[in-house]
Amino acid sequence: MAAAIEVRNLTHVYSAGTPFEHTAVQDMSFSVEKGELLGIIGHTGSGKSTLIQHLNGLLKPTSGDVLLDGKSIWTDKKTTREARFRVGLVFQYPEYQLFEETVYRDISFGPKNMGLPEEEIRRRVLRAAQFAGVQEEVLEKSPFDLSGGQKRRVAIAGVIAMEPEIVVFDEPTAGLDPAGCAGILENIENYRKTTGATILMVSHSMDDVAKMADRLLVLNGGKAEMCAPPPEVFANAQRLRSIGLSVPQVTELFLRLRELGLPVDPSVYTVPQALKQLLSLKGGRADA
Repeated sequence: MAAAIEVRNLTHVYSAGTPFEHTAVQDMSFSVEKGELLGIIGHTGSGKSTLIQHLNGLLKPTSGDVLLDGKSIWTDKKTTREARFRVGLVFQYPEYQLFEETVYRDISFGPKNMGLPEEEIRRRVLRAAQFAGVQEEVLEKSPFDLSGGQKRRVAIAGVIAMEPEIVVFDEPTAGLDPAGCAGILENIENYRKTTGATILMVSHSMDDVAKMADRLLVLNGGKAEMCAPPPEVFANAQRLRSIGLSVPQVTELFLRLRELGLPVDPSVYTVPQALKQLLSLKGGRADA
């Protein structure tokens, strides 16, 4: 399958040549296939935020490149501008960026900047609102009259309305209650399945990314520590702990069971996987 986006030998140095010089991302390379959901995890200061701002050209690398469909986003100004519509970036706490008088106008801001006709803008707004779980009856309300969770959905709809091929979510569930978290994650997964969009999701929650991601990119000190499917990543629990990361609660439980001498596979990371193993164990089979 072709790569939707490729990061090639990316390095970003802040305040280069000054006493405050700091390398936030160092020689990082990875690719994401079309339709894939890549989870990005790492401790504070590991380079997550700096990395994702390169994906649609908000930051220019000190060295290295970002490619969409095999072409550098820095080829020329036109290509860079196109990248900002092709790769949608939902920042952490995006609701703080709402500013229009109505929800409809906020969601339509991006499509209007794309120069689309009014009929197409309306189609996109209604479609994006549906995907993000924004009820049609609130479209004419002020976004500032909505709850925190509703504002988050409006902000996400504003990015989706541009119909990007790739959507990058930076901590999409930060600050939400469990019901709000579950709803946002369900919307993201539904959007991916329905549209075939490529998703990159930064999250501090191992449990969230474990359930959703096809692969996990683990960052440490501005470098790519690992990039592999969740079972392979969580099988390296000790390595994750050594760089300040945890593993999903289910994995932690099975690691403890393994230490107690039970013949279980500690790379499990979801409740259904755990249940299957425990039932197999009860039946006298150690395999999952």
